[in-house]
Amino acid sequence: MHFCYILYTPSADRFYTGSTSLLPDERLERHLKKYYGKMKFTSRYSDWELFHFIECKSKKQAMAIERHIKKMKSKTYIRNLKKYTEINEKLLMRFDS
Repeated sequence: MHFCYILYTPSADRFYTGSTSLLPDERLERHLKKYYGKMKFTSRYSDWELFHFIECKSKKQAMAIERHIKKMKSKTYIRNLKKYTEINEKLLMRFDS
């Protein structure tokens, strides 16, 4: 199973979007422990929380949804993903692999 996930840091009011084959909570822990290096974007803040995730059928689908969310460049869009589940369903259908 693969996931597209979104992290949120309240201290900076910023979002981070990624994709993973790990469970979203496990991936969050790796970000918090700076497992991916000190030069990475998520290492700048230590208060990341799992904001939202979408369970995908494949790595290809998870990466396509991740790219789509990043292209939107919108906090409102990200908040709406969590608020309106039908958007998630439409994304899964649109990027069905």
